[in-house]
Amino acid sequence: MNMDIKSFEELYLEHSGFVYSVALRVSQNSADAQEITQDVFMKVYRDLKDFQGKSSLRTWIYRIAVNTALNQCRKSSRLPRTGEEYDYVVETMVAQSSASETAEAHDDKARLASLMEALSPEQRAVIVLREIEGFSYREIAEMVNIPVNTVRTRLKRAREALLVRGRKEANVL
Repeated sequence: MNMDIKSFEELYLEHSGFVYSVALRVSQNSADAQEITQDVFMKVYRDLKDFQGKSSLRTWIYRIAVNTALNQCRKSSRLPRTGEEYDYVVETMVAQSSASETAEAHDDKARLASLMEALSPEQRAVIVLREIEGFSYREIAEMVNIPVNTVRTRLKRAREALLVRGRKEANVL
């Protein structure tokens, strides 16, 4: 499938928000998420001619996004960030809310970011795709290129890790 620049721009505008969101949640770093998003769309543009239509174009793009984000995390082999950059993005998104709503939203988002730090990048990816983006197990399996049962296992372990971390944080408060 060949694509002209205008069509590619439309494709980018349609999918870049989600790609960035997944990249940010997996990498927990806005600079990495921007780089991952750029890498994803370079790969999409370069490899679109090889897209065979075995899955939807959307699923194919998201598979590239998740795999690129996971590879970036593995390559950088960093421990999860403190979440400061993630908090900055969240604060920007809720800046138009009232002061009390902003404080509550910040606390919720900061707590979510803190809980997500307990997860491996692979677990974060499946949690984001299932719980935040609402994809089915089958769709996630296609995107991440793993069996459905592996998706279920990663989700189960991620949820267990989130519960343990949440309980620990609740005891600290």
